[in-house]
Amino acid sequence: MEHIYTFLNNVWLDLKTENSIHFSFIPFVLLCCSIPLPLGISNIFLGLFVASVLLKPKQFTFQVALVLPVLFFSLYAASILWSIDVSKSIKSLPKEIGLLLIPLLFMIMKPFSKEQVNKIMKYYSYMMVLYVIFYIIKAIIRYFISGNPEVFFYHELVTLPVNAIHVSVYVALAFFYFFNRLSKTITEIFICFLLFAFLLLLSSKNILLVSLGILIVNYFFVFRKTINLKTSIFLVVAVFFVIFLFFGKIKERFNEEFQSNLIENIDARKFNNNMQGVNVISAKEAWENKKFTPNDYFPGIAFRVLQIRIFCELLVEEPIKWKGFGLNAAQKKIDEKVETYNLFEGNEELDGYLNKNFHNQYIQIFAEIGFFGLLIILTMLFFNSIKTIQTKDFMQITFAILMISLFLTESFLSRQRGIMFFILLYCLFNAKNTNAPEIK
Repeated sequence: MEHIYTFLNNVWLDLKTENSIHFSFIPFVLLCCSIPLPLGISNIFLGLFVASVLLKPKQFTFQVALVLPVLFFSLYAASILWSIDVSKSIKSLPKEIGLLLIPLLFMIMKPFSKEQVNKIMKYYSYMMVLYVIFYIIKAIIRYFISGNPEVFFYHELVTLPVNAIHVSVYVALAFFYFFNRLSKTITEIFICFLLFAFLLLLSSKNILLVSLGILIVNYFFVFRKTINLKTSIFLVVAVFFVIFLFFGKIKERFNEEFQSNLIENIDARKFNNNMQGVNVISAKEAWENKKFTPNDYFPGIAFRVLQIRIFCELLVEEPIKWKGFGLNAAQKKIDEKVETYNLFEGNEELDGYLNKNFHNQYIQIFAEIGFFGLLIILTMLFFNSIKTIQTKDFMQITFAILMISLFLTESFLSRQRGIMFFILLYCLFNAKNTNAPEIK
């Protein structure tokens, strides 16, 4: 208990010290750490951060990288004027408010120093560890009550509203913070394994593959130069042990893709018990078939190919090239295509293909606010990537790679948590700070 008290006291003293230097330090840390929590709590911390900046504002500093998300939000707001579903667009606009507020606050507040940015990532990463421990304990309790091992995996582990893929991104960033520390303690090494094991349990194929790629590159080109051979061998063996330990479940998740047994959010076993003559659709069939049946399954890749096909057809059929359908209004047209193709729409037991967005952020933006919206988000990702080359900040590099790859398979910015995660870290990494060179 004495060690815990000392640790917490040191954390509190450090937070107080940093907040005395920058009045918005603690509110911003709390906001970053609240992303997985219920949205009401996150909104309270957003209000606290806004108040802290407005109480001690500095001279406005124009920054191109931060003006871009403001323009992005402005396009979302303007799209209400031509939206094909005005009520849905109006209801969706408040969840996008972070794209406007956070960049404006960064342009009027005192900039965080590079050391403070590193500490923000430190506290964020430790908070993710606490969330992981909470989810694991919760799953263990649920397992003893229900005896169902599925509580340890995917959406069952973190709940569908919080979303396993989103949590995978949060945890992956925290994992690389600990993995990239130059001097590791036994505690930090244990945390690395805990977070990596949790990523395996979440079973997001995209995040797992991208994380493994970053891990391998980081180890061979950076990490192995900073620690002794004994620790290197221990880390490599331990990582492979964790992979082996969970290999059966990973194999099952990847087989869902390659053997095409189910689509996201649909339990294939339950579906098969209720429907006869299930037909697995390949990516080629998803692109070429003129008609489908309610018994057709679209695995992950085939499903996304179908969504790309739907978008291409809408691009030809509808005048959306320059202005899109409006914020969150494209879903109406997607659902019409689902009915046209006679796809399974869902029932009381199973989720169907209705109300499924494009599962591709680039296409989602193009369909909602047109070419200029897509151009803005690509420019933001470009700015972020260019700055990683300049600063050689591994955390920003990790963030950039995760976002670029995730946007290919998920409409990440269609959820408020996704918006807040992206814009908070985008502004944190790309705002000018007091001891970092400017982009030339």
